[in-house]
Amino acid sequence: MNQEKSFDNTEIAFSLKTDSELERAYFLFKMISHQPLVRIGTAATNFAIKANLPVEGLIRATVFDHFCGGVNEEDCLPVIDKMFSKGVCSVLDYSVEGKESEEQFDACMEKVIKIIIFAAEKDAMPIAVFKPTGLGRFYLYEKKGRGDAFTDEEQEEWDRVIERFHKICKLARELDVEILIDGEESWMQDAADDLVEEMMHTYNKSSPIVYNTLQTYRWDRLSYLKELHKRAKREGFKIGIKIVRGAYMEKERDRANEKGYKSPICETKSITDENFNNSLTYILDNIDDISIFIGTHNEKSSYLAMELMSKKGINISDNRVWFGQLYGMSDHISFNLAEMGYNVAKYLPFGPVKDVMPYLIRRAEENTSVAGQTSRELNLLKQEKKRRKL
Repeated sequence: MNQEKSFDNTEIAFSLKTDSELERAYFLFKMISHQPLVRIGTAATNFAIKANLPVEGLIRATVFDHFCGGVNEEDCLPVIDKMFSKGVCSVLDYSVEGKESEEQFDACMEKVIKIIIFAAEKDAMPIAVFKPTGLGRFYLYEKKGRGDAFTDEEQEEWDRVIERFHKICKLARELDVEILIDGEESWMQDAADDLVEEMMHTYNKSSPIVYNTLQTYRWDRLSYLKELHKRAKREGFKIGIKIVRGAYMEKERDRANEKGYKSPICETKSITDENFNNSLTYILDNIDDISIFIGTHNEKSSYLAMELMSKKGINISDNRVWFGQLYGMSDHISFNLAEMGYNVAKYLPFGPVKDVMPYLIRRAEENTSVAGQTSRELNLLKQEKKRRKL
């Protein structure tokens, strides 16, 4: 079949959107397409929230409701059920960032445990997710990754981080809910990688439940994957991998510049694309050892995955291959893939409006920097508005 047109059907893509939600989406992407507006809007929003101005209602009615499922799990249920009616699953993502205290880390662990239990009872939620720094201090990962010795207190603190990981992954294994562990900044990622590998070693004996994340804008990730694959074969565990392009590019480059080391980020967007597609190909070549969650808003990479699956005789509903996009973005990919019968899940962020703001601001900035994508969203929304008028 000619796949190159698979994502053009706007009737399927926006079937869940009311006319007013369609208008709101069009308005938001229009705003996001103007870089100065995003900068001013971001600064104004940050100021308003810090100054306790009554802007939550406005944020909630616009950008929050477009990119988030709700303020808590129950709040997300109508969205989860609606998407599942079109064959799209949900990955509930508690998008609260930058916590520092033991109480907050325990609370985050309890939240993830609650989501896993919640997910185990719903076919619409086969997958859960958390961030390594949701369960422990960034500084600890960084120090561990450098190979510096911990103080006694730090060692105790690190042991508690490991314990939180085990509690979550053990429960995920028992309830058969796959767990994605997000990737973060490169200078804390080595310690996170080792910890996630330890979890795979323990809980991925028969099938992958624990998934690590490869941010393929890093030029070293494919070789990391190949080494991990060798160890997994030698030591008898399965690998779960989520591949994404990456989320911290400016920060990574600035730090490398400032500290005078070689940037871990690929030099150009096209090298990143190639890296992503090579990682995708390597995993699908080794599907008996490695399961994949393909996190992408890129149409070409999605078409490549479809083509490779077809070539290799991988059934489109094989549970070892999932496609994923963020809620509020790339509906033309998600809903059209689901309509064809592929496994698709949307990352569905939730949390108190104030706490989710850093996430929302990143989304706006990301969309501004990927101009081609934003104009594609706008064109599709325009097309659907026109179709409905007719």
